[in-house]
Amino acid sequence: MTEAPPLTRDDLLALDRDDPLAHVRDEFDINPDLVYLDGNSLGVPPRGVAERVAAVIEQEWRLGLIRSWTTAGWIDTPARVGAKLARMLGAAGDEVVVADSTSVNLFKLLIAALRARPGRHVVLTEDANFPTDLYIADGVAALLRREGVSVRRVPRERLLDALDDDVAVLFLTHVHYTTGRVHDMRALTEAAHRAGALALWDLSHSAGAVPVDLHAADADLAVGCGYKYLNGGPGAPACLFAARRLHDSLQSVLPGWMGHAAPFEFSGTYRPAPGVLRHLCGTPPIISLAALEVAVDLWLRIDMAAVRSKSMRLGDLFIRLVDERCAAHGFEVVSPRDATVRGSQVSLRHDDGYAVMQALIDRGVIGDFRAPDVMRFGFAAPYTRYVDMWDAVEVLRAVMDQEVWREPRYAARAAVT
Repeated sequence: MTEAPPLTRDDLLALDRDDPLAHVRDEFDINPDLVYLDGNSLGVPPRGVAERVAAVIEQEWRLGLIRSWTTAGWIDTPARVGAKLARMLGAAGDEVVVADSTSVNLFKLLIAALRARPGRHVVLTEDANFPTDLYIADGVAALLRREGVSVRRVPRERLLDALDDDVAVLFLTHVHYTTGRVHDMRALTEAAHRAGALALWDLSHSAGAVPVDLHAADADLAVGCGYKYLNGGPGAPACLFAARRLHDSLQSVLPGWMGHAAPFEFSGTYRPAPGVLRHLCGTPPIISLAALEVAVDLWLRIDMAAVRSKSMRLGDLFIRLVDERCAAHGFEVVSPRDATVRGSQVSLRHDDGYAVMQALIDRGVIGDFRAPDVMRFGFAAPYTRYVDMWDAVEVLRAVMDQEVWREPRYAARAAVT
């Protein structure tokens, strides 16, 4: 079989000309001097965010003041933005709310799930789950130690064997943060249900990156952050999903006033709000929610099937270019080469990955690094171009060929990697 000729930059420019998502790039405020491949960590701002946030500050806050909770609809924002996100996640509008951070929402839902499965005391997760997910699970177990709650961490390939009568909740991240490998949400949820457990999914690296259909997977619970592929801005609030069939059986461990059935009755006794709204807690962050809503409104105009098709192709091209142009430099592709089980990122392992990534960033190619030795490159299909794959790998090749990563300044570890 004849091998395909090596790719050229013109090949990728031709793909950009035919890209059905090419016009969407103009909807984002992108620095043209950068090849930005870190949308899996922080998405770029959509156009219109600055103007919307300014309007919230100048008009709704400065002029409307406290009246804007009613006149500008602030009080309804968590449910309104949640209902919009639900359309992206294959959920009903009354099953998703935007509130708090991913970690706080995980804490709330883990305890709610444990209490909804009395007599079961185990949180089952994979040992390579995202660290904060593991920390939260361990924190829940420590808090509920007297009730016998524990966390069972097993390798990914042993999850099905570890589902037994003690498991209350199977707790997994849909797309792995380091490798980008995708779990089969539907199959694992079905397995959890057969064992009598609930399934809780972290969508932080899936929402906006791969198609998510919570109803089709029969998922019970889910959370997802707003600042990665969803482009809601640094520290954007997270979303929380609870299947309607579970609403009455789930109680929030943080029964704040915004989760009360009638917050402004100021009753001394807590009565949970109906449905998913009971998982609200404190006052919602209106400015951050305004930025996120602009991004979600844009996402609702984007064809997710086209996003997935393009992101798979971007990843395939990046891997091929690394194979063709950087074969002599010791990179190991740790993400699946099969695009159907890979999220919207490619990760490379290298002993000196941190220094190499810093040299890349210094030359305008921005990815990130995850200890101990993984370089991550995220492909946000709405604004990442095919030619960016060529330009990124060309800079990577030059950094390695010229050994510029050996400069001592690139080895100095920053607080954020």
